[in-house]
Amino acid sequence: MADPDPVNVPVRRGQSIRFRLLAIALLPTLVILPFLLAITMARWETKFDALLTSKVNGDLTIAHQYLSRILENTGEHMNALTGSAGFRDIVTRDGTAALPQFLEENRKRLGLDFLFIVDRQGRVTGSIDQRDRLPIRTDWPVVTAALRGEAKTAIDIFSNPELEAISPALAARAQLELVPTPNAIATDRSTETRGMVVHSASPVPLGGMGEAALVGGILLNQNLVFIDTINDLVYREASLPEGSQGTATLFLDDVRISTNVRLFEDKRALGTRVSNAVRQAVLGEGRVWLDSAFVVNDWYISAYEPIKDSFGSRVGMLYVGFLEAPFSRAKTETIIGIVLAFLLVTAASVPIFLRWARGIFKPLERMTATIARVESGDLGARSELTGASDEIGRVADHLDGLLDQLQQRDRELRAWNNELNARVAERTSELELANRQLEATTKQLIMSEKLAAIGEITAGVAHEINNPVAVMQGNLDVVRSVLGSDADELKTEFRLIDEQIHRISQIVTKLLQFAKPEEYAGYVERHVVAEVISDCLPLVQHLLNKVGISVSRDDQATRLVLMNRTELQQVLVNLIVNAIHAMPNGGTLTLQSRDEMRDQQAGIRIDIIDTGIGMTPDVLSRIFDPFFTTKRREGTGLGLSISQTLITRQGGTLTAESTPGEGTTFSIWLPEAD
Repeated sequence: MADPDPVNVPVRRGQSIRFRLLAIALLPTLVILPFLLAITMARWETKFDALLTSKVNGDLTIAHQYLSRILENTGEHMNALTGSAGFRDIVTRDGTAALPQFLEENRKRLGLDFLFIVDRQGRVTGSIDQRDRLPIRTDWPVVTAALRGEAKTAIDIFSNPELEAISPALAARAQLELVPTPNAIATDRSTETRGMVVHSASPVPLGGMGEAALVGGILLNQNLVFIDTINDLVYREASLPEGSQGTATLFLDDVRISTNVRLFEDKRALGTRVSNAVRQAVLGEGRVWLDSAFVVNDWYISAYEPIKDSFGSRVGMLYVGFLEAPFSRAKTETIIGIVLAFLLVTAASVPIFLRWARGIFKPLERMTATIARVESGDLGARSELTGASDEIGRVADHLDGLLDQLQQRDRELRAWNNELNARVAERTSELELANRQLEATTKQLIMSEKLAAIGEITAGVAHEINNPVAVMQGNLDVVRSVLGSDADELKTEFRLIDEQIHRISQIVTKLLQFAKPEEYAGYVERHVVAEVISDCLPLVQHLLNKVGISVSRDDQATRLVLMNRTELQQVLVNLIVNAIHAMPNGGTLTLQSRDEMRDQQAGIRIDIIDTGIGMTPDVLSRIFDPFFTTKRREGTGLGLSISQTLITRQGGTLTAESTPGEGTTFSIWLPEAD
């Protein structure tokens, strides 16, 4: 009778755990998640609207920049015209007879609607329209500034009589019938007759004209090319989703005088007016409107900014916007899709959670299998019932803890063994490194001592050799003098003796220059590198001709170097001769110079490039060592060492790159002369 009790208890506990697990799982899904989803969707909708507002604000910036560029270009063109030689010749040489035709041609070329010269009394000169007219108004700030000698361009509002005085055609083009528009402020007007003009004036710089100004302008009323250009710039193809449409409008006060907003399919909404709310915010308060607005017959994401004339008054508005409906539709479709996806996921998650609940009662089997695996030698086996808080879960966690301790003991033993091996290897590596450093330091010390000893010995030997060489040279000259004409019979022998004495002198000089370079430093001058290279070539021309070497030059350096000319020639000749010796069967010697920056310091780089036999890495690493030579009997091994010393003393560098069988490049870098 005792058996049924332990059987019944687990069943009741399993049901309890199953229901609790289901409640815990469904509570976030059916309550918390919808709440968070609603908050997220609300924030997303706000961010979406902010993004649309940001886009239309960027569109307005582009339109504003284009309008500003129109003003700048008009002013620049006017200034260029008044400063041109053609304008000066027309006024001073040809008089006013040819002026109207000249101005008319330039008006058409510059795309202006009017262009004439006006004096302080408002009298017009140079207009192609020769009819009698009233004086032109000259109290515009633009014209006043030009009469004072200062060019200026701005937007101004011309009344119809003022446009009539300039051109009847402009006055007619400015007139627009007002179209009744919902939400617009009430008005008694039926026609807009004023004109918004890009108004530019430039002083006439010639005394013969007296105080006068060249005045030009572009009428923006019904200027469809202007507004369509703005729309094309702002709303390029595929910049808006399908179904949306970008629009741009220029307002004079609250009247659309130039727009691509459609009243009907083929009729632009010219003469319609902006809503009173927008008018009050933009024209009344001077604010930029960035919001949804009802435009003519639909809702648009809109941006309006005020336009000021040359007096500083707000006289109109610049507008850009795009249809709101496609974005609202996309937003609604997105929200519906998210809601449907949430409902679908919720409906699918319930049976999944029920299936998971059935797996709660399998941990006992997993613990049994874990113990069997550990007994077979798998110390990493675990029941892995993480997150369980009931009795079975605690037993499983306790079992896993015991197994972790067992595995940890095994791991520590192995780690101690590995650590011991690693320490032995580390100590061995440190000893090897210390030995290598000691060897390197010893080599450097020995080399330093050798160089110091060589320097002292070389200086003493060179001075001792100079005296007998001088005696030999003097006695040789005495022998020539005593023999007189008979010396010609020994001409060859004397020449050989002279050459060998000269060679001894050169070797001694190089030894002294190596031992005490500071005593052989000549005075420095500024030199053009290309000229120094040119002076070096005649000195080695016989060697070049001897082996048939062609010379290629690329002189691009424009800076000067500060160095003793003889020393720089010595370095260059030494490097050129080495290059010639590296090409016994002929080749190409390339001499390049160019400006180069190093470590933020301006300088000049000189490259001596040969196509000779090249050098191995071992030879290349030793070529600047004193007394190291590959020429055996012909060289002293001091040429490159002395050359590097001379260059380094001037703050420069001498480096070499070589590839066996391809050639060698020696590079000199010297700082620019101050």
